[in-house]
Amino acid sequence: MCYHSGRMNSRRRLVYYLLINVFVSALVAGSIIFYYDRNHHVECPAALAPATVAPGTNTIQVSMVGVVGAGNLSDERIIIQNNGAQELDLTGWSLTDNQGNSYTFPKLTLFPGVKVNLHTNAGQDTPSDLYWSRSAPVWSSGELAALYDTQNIARAFYRIP
Repeated sequence: MCYHSGRMNSRRRLVYYLLINVFVSALVAGSIIFYYDRNHHVECPAALAPATVAPGTNTIQVSMVGVVGAGNLSDERIIIQNNGAQELDLTGWSLTDNQGNSYTFPKLTLFPGVKVNLHTNAGQDTPSDLYWSRSAPVWSSGELAALYDTQNIARAFYRIP
């Protein structure tokens, strides 16, 4: 009988230690997540409805289609498309990342359905390819790209996958 009760005590102690282990593990994991969220949290802007250009005209429908070659300077580019029914003057608009890097668009009109590639590296601008002339890649996974018009109103966002 003594042998049996010793084994029961051993099991109870084991369950007790397992419960303490689960509690401590949950506490540590929760603390790490709380700390990370407080110190590395990136605000994601709410989805924006298309903003109007002016009374009586169509809305601005521009999007960032994607980023190609993120992290590789020679291939890295972001693709911007006019999804609206009218021409879109991107002159003076800016594209920014999380670190405050900013590109200001030169004189450029984007026609309906047309895309423009903004390359991170140096090159000669054309109507379909613009060059930022950076010496290092800009985009990385998880980063947020934001496109602002000349009044500094956000018109499009894109989270790099």
